[in-house]
Amino acid sequence: METLQEAYRMAARNNGAPGIDGVTFDAIQESGEESFLKQIRDELVTQTYRPMRARKKEIPKDGGKKVRVLSIPAIRDRVVQGALKLILEPIFEADFQSGSYGYRPKRTAHQAVNRVAQAIVESKTRIIDIDLRAYFDNVQHYLLLEKVARRVQDDEVMHLLKMMLKATGEKGVPQGGVISPLLSNLYLTEVDRMLEKAIATTRRGEYTNVQYARFADDLVILIDAHPRNDWLVKAVERRLREELAKLRVEINEEKSRMVDLAKGECFSFLGFEYRRIRSRNRVWRPYYAPKLKKRTALFAKLREVFRRNVSQPVGKVIGIINPILRGWVNYFQIGDSSRCFSMVKRWVEKKVRRHLMRARGRKGMGWKRWSREWLYETLGLFNDYRVRRPWFPKADPAPHVT
Repeated sequence: METLQEAYRMAARNNGAPGIDGVTFDAIQESGEESFLKQIRDELVTQTYRPMRARKKEIPKDGGKKVRVLSIPAIRDRVVQGALKLILEPIFEADFQSGSYGYRPKRTAHQAVNRVAQAIVESKTRIIDIDLRAYFDNVQHYLLLEKVARRVQDDEVMHLLKMMLKATGEKGVPQGGVISPLLSNLYLTEVDRMLEKAIATTRRGEYTNVQYARFADDLVILIDAHPRNDWLVKAVERRLREELAKLRVEINEEKSRMVDLAKGECFSFLGFEYRRIRSRNRVWRPYYAPKLKKRTALFAKLREVFRRNVSQPVGKVIGIINPILRGWVNYFQIGDSSRCFSMVKRWVEKKVRRHLMRARGRKGMGWKRWSREWLYETLGLFNDYRVRRPWFPKADPAPHVT
C-alpha cells in the first residue's frame, strides 16, 4: 500500500489529463483516495487487474506539421505503472551506463549536452550522428521482456509488465507511459555497454579516443580526430549497427550522418547545434546554441498565444507567455545561447508593444510611450535571459605515435 500511495503522489504532482475513462484527480479526491488505492491493491493481489487502453493525443513536433502521438494512461494505470517503476528502477539503475542520461534519477539533459562539449574540447571531432526511426513505436516486447527476466525472477511482476505492454499493441512502449522511459533505457543498455567497451579498449593511458552520450533515443558518438583513428570510426559504426540490428531498431539513414567538426561541419544533439570555433586565445573550443528549428518552434507557439488573445488585456497575455519563455530559457541557458536569447527577447518585446498599440487602435511599437523598464518591471514581462557557461578543463594532448 505504501508503494501505491507514493506512486499516486508522484502521479498527482505531475497532474496531467485524464485517460480514456475520463476520471480526474479531483474526482478521485472527492470519492476518496484511500478507497481508490485499496481497490487497485485488491485487484493486483487477486490478479484481476487489467490495464485500460491508453488515450491517444497528437502534439506538434518543433512547431512543424509533423506530430508526436502521446499515449495517456488512465490514472489508475499510471499509479500501477509508477508503483512498478519504484520497484524495478533501483534494480536496473545498477546496470545502466555512465553515458546514458535520459529520464534517470539525478541526471539531466544539461549533463549530456556538456559531456558532448567536453569531448569536443578533447579533440573528439569526428561525429557519428545516428537517428533511430520511430524508436519507441518499434521496441520488440519479447526482447524487452527477456531483458527484464534476466534480473527479475517473479512471475507475477512479469505477467503485470506483459499486460501493460500488450495494452498498447503488439510492439512499442507508449510515449506518455510512466514506466516507458525506464523500459526504453533498458532496451538500449547493450548499445551503451558496447560503447563503454569501445572507450576502454581504445584508451591510451588517461586519454580516451571514443566518447558518447545518449538521452533516450537521441545518441551521438564522438571519436578522436587523429588519422591513426580512421579505422575506429568505421569499427564503432559497424558494431553500433550490429547491436541495433539485434534489437530490430531501424536507423533513419536520411537523418543519420558522419560529421567532421574540423572541416567546419556541425551536428545537433538535444536541441543544440554544435560546431567548433576558435576562442579569443586562438584555441579551438565547442560552440553550441539552440538550433534554428527550436527557436522557430518557440516563435510559432508564442505567435499563436498572441493571435488567440488579441482582444485580451496585456496582463493576461504575459501571464500565458512567461511560463513558456521561462521553460525554454531554462533549458537552453547553457553554452553559447546569449545571441539567440537577445533575439528572442527583442522579438517578444516587439510583440508585446504591438499588442499594446493595437489595443489602443494605433500603429507602431510605442517606443516613446513605454520604456523597457516599464515592460519588465511594471508589467512583469519575463526578463531572466542569463546564460550559465560550463567550465571545461584543458584537454590533455593525445599521445602522438610516429
